[in-house]
Amino acid sequence: MVSFQSLKSEYERNWTNLQIRPSRLDDANAVAHRAINGKTAYQQIEQRTGVPWHFVALCHYRESNFDFDTYLGNGQSLNRMTTIVPKGRGPFSSFVDGAVDALRIQDFVGATDWSAARTLFRLEAFNGFGYHAKGVNSPYLYGGSTLYGPPEARPGKFVRDHVFDPSNVDSQLGTAVILHAMMTLDPSITLNGSPPGAGNPEPDDEMAATVLLMQQALNRLGANPPLAEDGISGPRTKAAVSRFQQQNGIKDSGLLDAATIAAITRASQPVTVMPPVDMSQILMRLEDLAQLVRPPTGGTAPGGVTTATNDPISLFERLFSLLNKQAPMPGTVTPTNPAPVDQLKQVVEMLGTLLNNNGKPVLGQVNGALGETIGKLLDGRKTALGVGGTLITALLSAVTASPDAGGLAGLFGTIVSAVPGLGQFAMPVFLALSAWGVLGKLEKWAQGTAPPPKPVT
Repeated sequence: MVSFQSLKSEYERNWTNLQIRPSRLDDANAVAHRAINGKTAYQQIEQRTGVPWHFVALCHYRESNFDFDTYLGNGQSLNRMTTIVPKGRGPFSSFVDGAVDALRIQDFVGATDWSAARTLFRLEAFNGFGYHAKGVNSPYLYGGSTLYGPPEARPGKFVRDHVFDPSNVDSQLGTAVILHAMMTLDPSITLNGSPPGAGNPEPDDEMAATVLLMQQALNRLGANPPLAEDGISGPRTKAAVSRFQQQNGIKDSGLLDAATIAAITRASQPVTVMPPVDMSQILMRLEDLAQLVRPPTGGTAPGGVTTATNDPISLFERLFSLLNKQAPMPGTVTPTNPAPVDQLKQVVEMLGTLLNNNGKPVLGQVNGALGETIGKLLDGRKTALGVGGTLITALLSAVTASPDAGGLAGLFGTIVSAVPGLGQFAMPVFLALSAWGVLGKLEKWAQGTAPPPKPVT
């Protein structure tokens, strides 16, 4: 990532050593005079943005050679919407309005550091930092000075996008050269750093971190050509953003607005494939539970004594025996990885068995949903049993299994060790029982069969 701090000393050194070539001094002074002639308009922009007027003048020179009928952001006409990056801007009623918009989207508004080094960094960012990789001082800054071109310095120029000619010399004057001439002609121009005690980061530095993340994301998405991950939203990055916006139905501006950042982030996230879930054990538990809660028919114990299989103790004994099972009952056929749709269908059928009695829907007979016998057995007790069971289950689930301890800790430890996975299975049962009780009370009130209130003595 290209950062100001990494280049600061280089800019300071170059500014100190900058000398305009004698053969280009008249040209530099002529351009500086033109910049100063537009000072009134540039100062209006400074009042609205805080960006120094001389910086605005230098941007204006490089983008449109001081043409006040053009947009500062790309040199296109003010009278129509822009068609190159930044796209979709305007039309604007005046040069000042367009310039304020261009400086705002470059994150220069609110900046406080306008030292020589920071000014040169921001000017070079307009054109890109590709010359650093070639070991050549950028002609965008230093053209016409002894810091660029022979005999004192190395030549070289990007003759077109990503094509560098090491023998070519850019004849256009650099912005640092023009600034140097302007300061000679207008002593009021000063290059001030951050005010004392200012510890807040510059707005363009904050944006650079976001730009870097977006460059990395676009590269993962196959940006062609690949982007330099430097945190600078230069022409190449803006072109890649524009292509992404066109391909994804987003307003094509070439700018990293909030909607574009969100879309790039979402598109670059790896797709997580959930592993298939084997529901066979759940289906078996539901089948056993369905068999358990069907109305029992009673049985005969050894000696001819008939057992009351539908009393509360027997019901909950069978329920806890079901929850404690770790393997299918003998004779139970284990499904062999049925398809998810078939598994869901079986779940629906099992729930239908649990919640229906002789085909009667739950909404018709809430309190008798599991049969008349169980309905009468639990009548008036479902909510209390459900709430109490939920609290006890939560308590037991929080107890570390320690059956060798004494007192209540030993009792709770014994229960926990005897019922593996107690909270996992028992908690939903008791919550459902509580809900059933509440629905049953509502049904009684709706039918007018609720018990009368107790007389107040």
